[in-house]
Amino acid sequence: MEVNAPQSMTPWLHVEVDAPPLVPVAQELTVGEVASLVGISVRTLHHWDSVGLVEPHGRTAGGYRAYSATDVERIHRVLVYQELGFSLTKIASLLDDPAVDETAQLRQQRILLEERIGRLRQMAEAVDQVLASRAAGATLTAQQQAEIFGRGWREDWAEEARQRWGTSDEWGQFERNAMALTEADRKRMQDDGEDLYLELAEAKRSGVVPGSDRADLFAEQHRAMVGQLFDCTHSMQVCLGRHYVGDERFSAYLDDVEPGLSGWLAEVINANARRNGVDPDRAVWE
Repeated sequence: MEVNAPQSMTPWLHVEVDAPPLVPVAQELTVGEVASLVGISVRTLHHWDSVGLVEPHGRTAGGYRAYSATDVERIHRVLVYQELGFSLTKIASLLDDPAVDETAQLRQQRILLEERIGRLRQMAEAVDQVLASRAAGATLTAQQQAEIFGRGWREDWAEEARQRWGTSDEWGQFERNAMALTEADRKRMQDDGEDLYLELAEAKRSGVVPGSDRADLFAEQHRAMVGQLFDCTHSMQVCLGRHYVGDERFSAYLDDVEPGLSGWLAEVINANARRNGVDPDRAVWE
């Protein structure tokens, strides 16, 4: 079965297709041990269990979850698909399809990862060029900022953002990626962003409900748009949604496209984050 993926590599991705499980077959691990082993939170594992994505097949004498080597192997496969941009619902359908050849599926995952590694190598080369430009004192001009963020962008917003987030990893990543863009890239991003907001406005008018499959797709399109400049997690996206509603300048910009669009978009983002294991009420910039 061929799988096509949308466009932050992490250490656990460096596994061979035919590698043996990382947990001895007879050993059972607690949820905390598994979380430490694979590098995700206990809360995420609890969520995956509750939605049937990864259900541990055992219980300890005290009645707690007990994960086997097979369970851990499934977790790694989920993580690979997540890295490739698939939703949890899509991942579940792929892993549970009885018609899928698991070995062939893993080999296809490996191919997709190699393709992404190639793209990251190209990005690294672009970053080298940007670093050289930064050493020479180059920064994004007001025109370049407007080409990326849209015609409503104001230069004072960039200075405010730099003062607030200029020391963060995401800001550094944003500047490197943004400065590597060509004029055509910036124009494309601007046009794509404006087209997406028009689509969002139409979806709101037509009654698309936050939490529906279509709304979740729009949320992922929005996250992918932001992700062109820095790695935007679902938790970060929730924080952006709060900003859209809480900052009158941004809400005015969105609501000018469609009345109430800022609040609706924040609800769409929150519902999609919840489906992906993030509590919007507790989301932080991480």
